[in-house]
Parts: sequence; structure tokens; C-alpha cells
Amino acid sequence: MRSEPSTPDPVRIRGLVKRYGRRAAVDGLDLTVAAGTVCAVLGPNGAGKTTTVETCEGYRRPDAGSVRVLGLDPLRDAAALRPRIGVMLQSGGVYPGARAEEMLRHTAKLHAHPVDVDELIDRLGLGSCGRTAYRRLSGGQQQRLALAMAVVGRPELVFLDEPTAGLDPQARRATWDLVRELRSDGVSVVLTTHFMDEAEQLADQVAIIDGGRVVAEGSPEELCRGGAENTLRFAGRPGLDLASLLNALPADTAAAELTAGSYRITGKVGPEMLATVTSWCAQHGVMPDRISVERRTLEDVFLELTGKELRA
Repeated sequence: MRSEPSTPDPVRIRGLVKRYGRRAAVDGLDLTVAAGTVCAVLGPNGAGKTTTVETCEGYRRPDAGSVRVLGLDPLRDAAALRPRIGVMLQSGGVYPGARAEEMLRHTAKLHAHPVDVDELIDRLGLGSCGRTAYRRLSGGQQQRLALAMAVVGRPELVFLDEPTAGLDPQARRATWDLVRELRSDGVSVVLTTHFMDEAEQLADQVAIIDGGRVVAEGSPEELCRGGAENTLRFAGRPGLDLASLLNALPADTAAAELTAGSYRITGKVGPEMLATVTSWCAQHGVMPDRISVERRTLEDVFLELTGKELRA
């Protein structure tokens, strides 16, 4: 599925505003997606992520700001842009009475150099439902067909809306493998997802949207690290001399006894801190128990920034 990378950024959004009546669904949003990367767009319901993606796809007209996809205007240059991108909608986009394989082969014929359809059918487990009408497919089968239709034309850029919603574990992993293959072939991918592990596993870049703006952006590692303190927990006898322990640790470290015999240390937790804590315990005749190092997850970051649970 290799495609030649474009010179412009695949997606470049500056000051995007989209209103529905008096409500601003998107309110001055900026986002850039680098070539050959996977960008996961996260946000609570109503945050503006779907409107943003649909504007990039040419389905919405912005009220203000600039949107460029592969260097083109999604509305003005739609005819030139459409053959170069793949779009997977969360629902719809397929004739209800069309058979799954028939629809996929029809989509392939619209492109000059499509992917081998039989191989794609096999990859995504669509062989058993190829002669079934779309409206009779299960939700997971409809998702896999929509994904196949999005990538069959060898696009330079793919928009995937909730690509693994309703999929069983095997189909979900197959989808992940396909996304990784797209990236390795130089294809840029923008996906929305409600699964934190999906974003952590697949994304080079994560953009968290809330209130119509990007409130945080970076790699999963950067977001989970960004300003957060790692935490080391251990159990020991109650009433340890934490002031003495802190003297052995860096100045920006904090320690607390949460409950009798249960301790938490926050700071830049790494091998040196772990060695210092265990050494201090040995010097003071303490047998530490249940030592664990905890780090923020992407879900922790999301909840801290939006104050909301991520819901489908």
C-alpha cells in the first residue's frame, strides 16, 4: 500500500471555527499531522473532534480558519483531493442492499491502482460475509467493510472514525496490524477512538480536544510524562521516619504514609530512586513489601484535562 509522501503536512488546521447556531462546536482549533504518522484524536462527546475530522474530509464548511489536507482545500479542491484520501465513517456510506464483496470491488474499480481485493478480504475476515447484503451484516462486519473501503484505493491519508468499535479481539488486532502497515508504507492516518489502549498502541501523536480546542498534544509517552510525577509505593512497618528517607532522595521528592504501614513516594522515579529506597530500608531494618512503580496512563491524562470519562 505504499504511496509517495506529500511535501505539505497531510493535515494542517489553523484557527478552525465551526458553529451550529450560537454554539461553537470548534472554537479556534489548531492541529498539524506529520507525514507518515498515526494521529489519534481523543475527546469527550461534544468536544468537537468529529466536526473537526468531517471538516478535513470536506463534509463541513468552516465558519473561520484554515484547513488544508495534503496541501489542498477540502471543499474547493475536493475533486483533486478525493482520490488521494480514504475515509472510514463510523456508520453509513454503503448502500444497504449492496453485498459486501460487491461494494468493495466497486470501490476498488474507482481507483487507478487498488489493493488486491481478495487479499484485503482475507486480511479483514470478510470472506464469510462477502455475498451478504450490508444491512444484514453484524456491526463488526460493517466496520471491517468500511475499513476495507477506506484503504483499498492506496490512499496517501486515511481518516478512520472509531475503526475498532464493535470488533472482537481478533478483528481488533487485525485492524491494528493494518494501521501499522499503512504507517510503515508512508500513509498518514488520523483516527478517532474511545479506546485508550488503542491510542497508546498505535499513535505517534495524540491530540486531546475539549471545548472545541486542542487542550494537549504530543506522543503518548510525552503526555503521560508531561509534568506528572511518577509514584513509588511500598508497605513496611508503620511510623517510618520519612524525613530521614527524604534526606536520601532528591529535593523535589515527596513522601507520605497514606495508611498505617502504606507509603507513597512521588518524584522522578527511576532505577536510582528505587535503589535508594531499598538501600535506606535495609539500613533501617525495614523489609519493604509490595513495591510498585506507577505511572500516569493516557486515560489519567484525559481525565485530568477534561474532567470527564471517555464514553462511547
